[in-house]
Parts: sequence; structure tokens; C-alpha cells
Amino acid sequence: MRAVVQRVVRGMVTVKGHVVGKIGHGLVVLLGVGRNDTAEEARYLADKVANLRVFEDSQGKMNLSVRDAGGDLLAVSQFTLYGDCRKGRRPGFFDAASPEEAQRLYEIFVNELGKLGLKVATGCFREHMIVEIINDGPVTMLLDSKKIF
Repeated sequence: MRAVVQRVVRGMVTVKGHVVGKIGHGLVVLLGVGRNDTAEEARYLADKVANLRVFEDSQGKMNLSVRDAGGDLLAVSQFTLYGDCRKGRRPGFFDAASPEEAQRLYEIFVNELGKLGLKVATGCFREHMIVEIINDGPVTMLLDSKKIF
């Protein structure tokens, strides 16, 4: 499971001209699910994101999590994080999970964040989305559950 985590001033997802998810100060998480990923990895990554200390404390050091900082999350599914561009010019997606399995694990990830006390907005799974991200910092982190498991 791969996640691009961005600290944001605001984030928003629009589908077919309608806003489906919107946050102010917080984190936008672009989440890709691999074909061998597990529910355990989804729970682990949710905990990692919720507790990732990327917000500044009163001394200007990144010591606060999104929960500590009172921020929200916007979780957006993004299978293209598993695009393999090593050969040719068109990415291959062999390592991406099937849509059904990806949605199941994405929902576990989102639900776990909610259980951790976070307000979570989402995009729409398997829809073409317009994602607006106003990065703060910029602060962008790459997380990959395979580097842990």
C-alpha cells in the first residue's frame, strides 16, 4: 500500500461538477492499493498517517500530528501510484489491486482513520476526480507499507 501524504491549507475533490469531499487545514492522502496488500497494512497505514508528526509546534518544529493540530483528512484513492513506467512510455498497472479489493482496503483505511477520532472526507472510488490540493510548506511524505511488512 502506498500513500502520498501532503500537509495542506485546504483540499477538495470534485466529481462531475459536484464537490464530494472538502477539508481545510489537515492532510490529503493519495492512497494506492497493491495486489498483495492486506487489511493489516491498511490499519497500519491509517495509524501511521494519523500519528505522523508533520505539523509545527509552538517552537516551529514538526512535532504535532494531524490530530494534535486539529486538522482533518481527505483520503483519495489513486491506483496510479502503482503505475510501472520502467518499460516503454505507457505505465503498466500489474501491481495494482483489483478494483474490488482496492475498494475494500481503501474503506478499511478510511474507517480506521475515523476510529482514531479523525474527521475524514473522501473522493469517489472509481470515478474521474478533480483533486485540488493547496500544499502547506510544502510538506509531502511518501509512505509504503511494504517497507515495513
